[in-house]
Amino acid sequence: MGNPLFQQARKAVAKAKEERTERAIAVAKNALSSAFANANDAERKQLHALQDELHAL
Repeated sequence: MGNPLFQQARKAVAKAKEERTERAIAVAKNALSSAFANANDAERKQLHALQDELHAL
């Protein structure tokens, strides 16, 4: 089924990119942080990429 925290982080980052509000970005950062704790190596690589996308906002 996959890691639900990873899925939530992906959705939160997509929403933050769309909305570009401080609140959406903060929610995405929190979701990424939570997802890192339970992620495998492949997911961590993707989470780092998502984190880079957030930093670019």
